[in-house]
Amino acid sequence: MINLRRLDLNLLVTLDVLLSEHNVTRAAQRLHYSQPSVSVHLARLREIFDDPLLLPGPRGMRPTARAESLREPLREALAALERAVSPEQPFDPGAATHTWRIAASDHSELTVLLPALATLRQAAPGTRVAVVEMVPSRLARQAEQGDIDLAFHTTEGAPAALHRQSLFTERYVLVGRVGHPRLKRKPTAAQFCALEHVIVSPDGGGFLGVTDEALAAVGLSRRVVLSVPHFLYVASVVASTDLVAMLPARLVRDNAALQAVDAPVDVPGYEMSMLWHERAHRDPAHRWLREQIAAAVA
Repeated sequence: MINLRRLDLNLLVTLDVLLSEHNVTRAAQRLHYSQPSVSVHLARLREIFDDPLLLPGPRGMRPTARAESLREPLREALAALERAVSPEQPFDPGAATHTWRIAASDHSELTVLLPALATLRQAAPGTRVAVVEMVPSRLARQAEQGDIDLAFHTTEGAPAALHRQSLFTERYVLVGRVGHPRLKRKPTAAQFCALEHVIVSPDGGGFLGVTDEALAAVGLSRRVVLSVPHFLYVASVVASTDLVAMLPARLVRDNAALQAVDAPVDVPGYEMSMLWHERAHRDPAHRWLREQIAAAVA
């Protein structure tokens, strides 16, 4: 058994970062140590655990099985220790200088972040917000590592490991330019399918979505002539052409260049959630940020 008296807490912190970065240079940068110091720590850790822990690989260092088994227990132990020795301080937004990093799509930038922005700027003028690209497959890892503080994502498909709070439920409407000759009233199913549609494909290049699934269930299909990765571009396209799109109602409700009607097919909506990691769950500043966003959207 390892004698805990032989363990320096700094060694465990170094090991935690090394298991995250898989690279001595990047670990040294995060720890504000020199690279030789991190190498010395790694050598000491190898001696204590009697295991190489990290081995050279083609893309950085590769953890051993022993190192993988240490990853989660070590992170949990360090987080618990940090909570134990850091008494919670009341959060003063007026004096705060935080930089919050939020993962969001262009849709959630407009429907979630924009309504909250004025309140955030007024209440916490010394803070900053950095919006980063929302890549669903990376969210859990980004949140775990502290690369993001919050993310906005549909509840369906959200990483189960993250805390989440429902912000709103959304429905789809058929959208076209103001004065569109085919949208003076709700179209029939046949008229709907004959229109030329734009679709949002976040992964790029797709021509099928939830609307097409709903149509297929009743034996119908529509004409999708344009596929784009961003919602806001779709709004510009349909405002300046005779193309139409099925878009979230919140996204277009204040756009004077667009008009919306109900579609003749029942397309399931979705729930938008705010996501965050356990590491920030009890932080007073983070809790305040979540409360402001939830209140603004509501």
